[in-house]
Amino acid sequence: MSECKILKKRKKSILTPYFCIPIRKPVLSPTNKKEKEKITKSSIEKARGIFAYLRPYAGMYLIGWIFLALSSAIGLIFPYLMGKLLGGSEISDSSDAVKLINLDNINGVAFALFVLFAFQALFSFFRVVIFTNVTENALRDLRNDALSKLIYMPMDFFNRNKVGELTSRISSDITQIQDTLKTTIAEFFRQLVVIIGSIAFLFFISWKLALIMLGTVPVMALIAVFFGRFIRKLSKQAQDFSAQSNSIIEEALTGISNVKSFTNEIFLINKYKSSSQEIRDLNVKSGIWRGIFVSFIIFCLFGAIVFIIWRGLLMTLGTNPELNTEGFFQFIMFTMMMGASVGSVPELYAGIQKAIGATENLMSIIHEDTELKSHHGSKTPPLSGKIAFENVNFSYPQRKDIEVLKDISFSVESGETIALIGSSGSGKSTIASLILSYYEVNKGNIFFDNVPAGEIVLEHLRKQMAIVPQDVILFSGSIRDNILFGQPNSNEEEIIEAAKKANAWEFIEKFPNGLDTEVGDRGIQLSGGQKQRIAIARAIIKDPKILILDEATSALDSESEKLVQSALDNLMKGRTSIVIAHRLSTIREADKILVIKNGEISEAGSHDSLIASKGDYANLVQLQSMDLIG
Repeated sequence: MSECKILKKRKKSILTPYFCIPIRKPVLSPTNKKEKEKITKSSIEKARGIFAYLRPYAGMYLIGWIFLALSSAIGLIFPYLMGKLLGGSEISDSSDAVKLINLDNINGVAFALFVLFAFQALFSFFRVVIFTNVTENALRDLRNDALSKLIYMPMDFFNRNKVGELTSRISSDITQIQDTLKTTIAEFFRQLVVIIGSIAFLFFISWKLALIMLGTVPVMALIAVFFGRFIRKLSKQAQDFSAQSNSIIEEALTGISNVKSFTNEIFLINKYKSSSQEIRDLNVKSGIWRGIFVSFIIFCLFGAIVFIIWRGLLMTLGTNPELNTEGFFQFIMFTMMMGASVGSVPELYAGIQKAIGATENLMSIIHEDTELKSHHGSKTPPLSGKIAFENVNFSYPQRKDIEVLKDISFSVESGETIALIGSSGSGKSTIASLILSYYEVNKGNIFFDNVPAGEIVLEHLRKQMAIVPQDVILFSGSIRDNILFGQPNSNEEEIIEAAKKANAWEFIEKFPNGLDTEVGDRGIQLSGGQKQRIAIARAIIKDPKILILDEATSALDSESEKLVQSALDNLMKGRTSIVIAHRLSTIREADKILVIKNGEISEAGSHDSLIASKGDYANLVQLQSMDLIG
């Protein structure tokens, strides 16, 4: 429930004496939601699917892990040698011989450190290169599989999922997995090795000092990590409120004429003041906690380190010291390494959590049933374009309680033109979708040349069809590419011939680049009529047996409509054509007109017979004629 703040009573206001400003709580973005995900048995089971993509490269990946283990183990020798280097500078005897021996030890340790760095650099190089190669190979396969799955998903899948969300899964989720496989897992493993190895060395050096250290430094480091997360959360909330307040300004300035006409200047100012106050309060709260955090780091964390050093120094003093200087320095170096590793582990673990969530999302797509899996047709009969609906009932999967088509029956002979008319939502486009086998019928059957649609191979069936929709979507690329989309193996002559039949060649040859002219995103660089004619050329070059025209001319001006209609007439010759139209003047010559009303066929016949019957079709014709006169 949103909170409200009652502002001061507005003077000279009749309709709204008080204003309630909703103070909306910040909504977590999808990214933040992922941060909240927990690793569960179910999520791990789903995420294990990523191993199927790593399996072909398992041998190389294992070699990468061997290099990772070697470089991590060698890293543990560094604080040991560094302690010897620092401790080796202490000279208890002033004789030249002792000094010389001590200098030799220092030189030997320094040389060993350089050798150590050389090996670690070499192992790290091979580990990074191998992990990168394996990860990129696996993710290439995953990307290809994800897109292959999406392309073959049934239409209902796209009704249930947003395109932006699906795109995000293939881009941002794979990026998350990429970072984890290449870096995060390796770093997480390395830090665990450092923590476990450091603890073992610390107990070997001094078990008493190790117990004291384990009771202070790691605890302080973990508190610092979670403290930092809490402060980041407060900052994120402030950013969310800031975005909301900016939207108030944007809306006010965009609709300034409405603001002035309704004299709501004070209302918007007060609304913005309320939002600004929330931002201020959150930032002040964040500042207080940030100050506490800084104080904690200075006093507690650094204090813990000083406490360990103090206790260690006490153990090195006296006639019978429990710890020598070399061991003390080694202890300090191991403690610093372990503290840094403990501090980084929660962040790395959070990254792995995100990657598991991202993998789970992708695997849900990979394991989803595609059209190829749900459609069991196996026949590839020669089709002439004959279609028959027998008592077809249909409801969309997302709205099963609403029957869109009710006991629809009709037939179309090969080469006939059938027109579907009716009000919006009556079921015309649904019939076209069922012909294309986008969905399965709930009851009844659809036949193509007397063969049930469910028995025909889906790809074979759709290869016999082409559609020219009202809202044409061209793919980014050239005009040539978009025409070839209908039949990729066509040659130059066939492309030009299709463009001429579609009345498109006239404008194409005027472009400086001709067929190689770029159409832009979704064809934005072309006019509506030009896009429509390219879509018709695309359908012509496919040479389909069945043609579906879905409001193909309704959005065009009169001149463009005439050119497009002429191209459509060329396209429809000798083909079974299903025409969905609102402009009844374009379907007068249809062999049969079906009037769809509330999911049922209310009338069927030719233009002349339906006019003579003075039913729904005659009324629609009369209404459109009156609109034209008006």
